[in-house]
Amino acid sequence: MSNMKIIISGGGTGGHIFPAVSIANAIRQLEPKADILFIGAEGRMEMTRVPAAGYAIKGLPVRGLIRPLWSLKNIGVMRDFFKSRRIVKGIIRQFAPNVVVGVGGYASSPTLNAAHSLGIPCLIQEQNSFAGVTNKSLGKKAEKICVAYEGMERFFPKERIVLTGNPVRQNLLHVDASKPECAKTFGMTTDRPIILLVGGSLGARTLNESVLNHLDAIAAAPVQFIWQTGSYYKLHIAEELSKKGKPENLYVTDFISEMDKAYKAADLVISRAGASSISELCLLGKPSILVPSPNVAEDHQTHNAMALVNRGAALLVKDMDAVETLIPLSLATVQKKEQLKQLGSNALAMALPDSAEVIAEMVLKLAKR
Repeated sequence: MSNMKIIISGGGTGGHIFPAVSIANAIRQLEPKADILFIGAEGRMEMTRVPAAGYAIKGLPVRGLIRPLWSLKNIGVMRDFFKSRRIVKGIIRQFAPNVVVGVGGYASSPTLNAAHSLGIPCLIQEQNSFAGVTNKSLGKKAEKICVAYEGMERFFPKERIVLTGNPVRQNLLHVDASKPECAKTFGMTTDRPIILLVGGSLGARTLNESVLNHLDAIAAAPVQFIWQTGSYYKLHIAEELSKKGKPENLYVTDFISEMDKAYKAADLVISRAGASSISELCLLGKPSILVPSPNVAEDHQTHNAMALVNRGAALLVKDMDAVETLIPLSLATVQKKEQLKQLGSNALAMALPDSAEVIAEMVLKLAKR
């Protein structure tokens, strides 16, 4: 079937974009002649990241609902939604896809709504352990719902759910360099444990404040820190470190381009609890301390984190407690080799490998049908 056409829609954050691109790459592996078109939201991250990955994308003037929901500003939001839906119908009629895939994010909703109304089979990839409002409503229209956690029949029709896991960046899984070589990338050695702290591409204010609040303790500890601050906080942190002094055992960067090497070098990871981050930690079998963001819909990061905590695969620190307790806990935990080993092996046991390939096979089955 050489002229197979597939639309993949969604984005907004790396947590939606990485799985979407991974699925597209897996489809191309299985069906090299497949024609894949992305649909995203204008002004969002996907509009640059997707073309950089080698795929065409069209943007919609869609945006998220404003809280509180009774805000008059939502009249404009709904107007943009219906405008986006009309645009998508035009794209679908012109492109004539065999199947449409939604990965979450603002653009998924009008795209899958339009596709369903035109009789195009749809598949949803839900990354989180607590489904959002949009995907719950789209779940009634999708023929397959690919999930990363058990117990998702709370949100979706049980007979349509397939437990696939979340696709992750494939380059993370195959690192040619040894652990000492990876540590050297960040100016470190393996004679002292390494803690990796990441707050996403934009950064996480609470995680950054936690470090700034304990610079003396970090400097005095027999550990090494790789700290990704995020681009948003880069200047503020540079100013703070110039005033307070940067510990020699602290490597600071706003963005880690060689994330595969950072993970391999790390003995312990401190992270938010986004779906992609958690999937990566499980697949790599990394012990972690998770600090769920309180600023996400339905508090889904706490639900994601608890899925690991309940199985002894991670530790959890609440955002409100992090500035005071996160760094002391990490400095103590990274010295406990047996605990790290147990956390890592329990995380690895939760991993679902080959997610992108499994989802791609389902997408192609729907398309061929």
